[in-house]
Amino acid sequence: MLEGKALIQDTDMPAKMQLQAMSSASEALDLFDVFDCKSIAAHIKKEFDMIYGPGWQCVVGSNFGCFFTHTQGTFIYFCLETLYFLIFKGASSTEQSGLVGS
Repeated sequence: MLEGKALIQDTDMPAKMQLQAMSSASEALDLFDVFDCKSIAAHIKKEFDMIYGPGWQCVVGSNFGCFFTHTQGTFIYFCLETLYFLIFKGASSTEQSGLVGS
């Protein structure tokens, strides 16, 4: 799926939340240098915690792998410009969903 310049690789988020994720990522790229992935991720996490409640995680970079467990309906992995964005809400051990990516 292509939304503007963002290319969604995988998601189980509702469409409205997907748009928020891409909007937050675009805003963070306007605020921070593209090499400051830590600040970009922190900005997105803070927005999602504020809008959707605490427990969100965000990974931003050009090359990373990850395995995680997330709450169903709260995961998106997409590319915007030269960076990849992984946003998800952590899950308890009773909620089982996951992804292995690189």
